[in-house]
Amino acid sequence: MSATAVSPEAAAQLLFPPNVQFNNSRLYTVKFLSSCFAGAVAGVLGLENTLGFALFVFSTLLTSSCLYVKCKGKPAKFVPGGWWELVNPGQENIFSFVLVWTLFYGIVHVYD
Repeated sequence: MSATAVSPEAAAQLLFPPNVQFNNSRLYTVKFLSSCFAGAVAGVLGLENTLGFALFVFSTLLTSSCLYVKCKGKPAKFVPGGWWELVNPGQENIFSFVLVWTLFYGIVHVYD
């Protein structure tokens, strides 16, 4: 028996919707906490402009690579969209990063 290639549409049908919903919820939570933590680090370190956003990109890539390892190299098996869904930071996470970044920057560096 030879292994046949499965089309993306057929692969999406193999995913059980409650499990996909749970995985997406956990993925959103991990990305949100990662972006908030990166914002806090950027604020405490006093990073400004592109250095702060570079930290956000670095933290997003680091989080994505950790999730990729956790998925054992097959993210499409757990979330629809596969690898792109892991790397995509999401608009709300960028806003959360900026909010926490400015908050911690203001708290720590208020009299600089």
